[in-house]
Amino acid sequence: MNQVVISGLGVVSPLGNSCPDFFDNLIAGKSGVRRYPDDFGPRLGIRIAAQCSFNPDDFMPRTASRKLDQFSQFALVAAGQAVKDAGLALTEAEKLRSGVYVGTSVGGIKSSTAGCKLLFAEDASRLPPLTILMAMNSASASHISMLYGLKGPCLTYTTACSSSAVAIGEACRLIQQGYADVMIAGGSEASLDYAILMAWESLGTLAPEASDPAASIRPFSKDRNGFVLGEGAAMVVLESRERALRRGAHIYGEIVGYSTTADASHITKPSEAGMAAAMQAALHNAGLAPGSIGYINAHGTGTQINDVTETRAIKQVFGPQAYQIPVSSTKSMHGHLLGATSALEFIATVLSVERQIVPPTINLTVPDPECDLDYVPGQARPVPGLNYAMSNSFAFGGTNAVLIIRGNH
Repeated sequence: MNQVVISGLGVVSPLGNSCPDFFDNLIAGKSGVRRYPDDFGPRLGIRIAAQCSFNPDDFMPRTASRKLDQFSQFALVAAGQAVKDAGLALTEAEKLRSGVYVGTSVGGIKSSTAGCKLLFAEDASRLPPLTILMAMNSASASHISMLYGLKGPCLTYTTACSSSAVAIGEACRLIQQGYADVMIAGGSEASLDYAILMAWESLGTLAPEASDPAASIRPFSKDRNGFVLGEGAAMVVLESRERALRRGAHIYGEIVGYSTTADASHITKPSEAGMAAAMQAALHNAGLAPGSIGYINAHGTGTQINDVTETRAIKQVFGPQAYQIPVSSTKSMHGHLLGATSALEFIATVLSVERQIVPPTINLTVPDPECDLDYVPGQARPVPGLNYAMSNSFAFGGTNAVLIIRGNH
């Protein structure tokens, strides 16, 4: 089996539109959560989100951006950064064995709802001809494939909040098993849309606005009461270690473990057994004992049920050692990007191992006796000797995905 390494990273996020800006802001404990404009939606009760500062005209010609839903714009920009970072230059023969896997939860939802508004609210006689092509979930993967001429596997995964972790894990498997040599993988989401926000508000999972909007999402804190929606994209370039070494690429780390499991129990309620099974399966896939893990990037949504369930699952897998492992939720800063979240958190985990420092969980001010692990509250922490780290993603619908990284020190 081929060893699979990460040689390129790209990010569009509420904490910056480059990996250095994103990670520096994570380590500084900065929040991307703020109020959105009053005209965003007149009937919304919750008016906070983790928005990107993003103008497509800064990254692509307007003639191109007008043909793309925002989730495809985000994906193309993040993929472009990753390709450039990797120094990727492929021959025509190599493009036949190179592909794209993208995860997204709601895809081109903004184009869908814009079409519905024209049709039902404005009584339009016809819709823009590109509506379907902009709205389809597979659009971003197809556009990345076409931009770089990648003729290998091109797939889109939709497993709610774990979508992009599944995309990265399955891309890794392709290379491990020799079905591809290079893969661009990750996720993209542009879900800050009036209809989607109204739907999430109705479900009752969104955090109400705190007096300081940045303090609204509080993972693992006793006074936590929901998550904040975010948007953005995160992409990585994966290739075999042999290929990366041969061309002198910078190697951020290696994916040594991956698993995906199903709770098969409830559409929204997380399962401790399912979470634990996913972590155990990833450790088994990596051939690692639990004691090898030096950091866990938690799913950590900030809801009452998720955080206590994930805490119990970590204890189940790691036993007494669970109390010695730094665990943090970066959603406290960048919000919940739905299908793109797990790729963004994967990149945070990769950079944590490379730089030997882990980001904090901000806003954790009220201790919860049921959430009693080391959540790195408030400030980032240097972790010398950090070599293995785990990134957890546990989705609505019960699809869990866990990735384990080994550093390239």
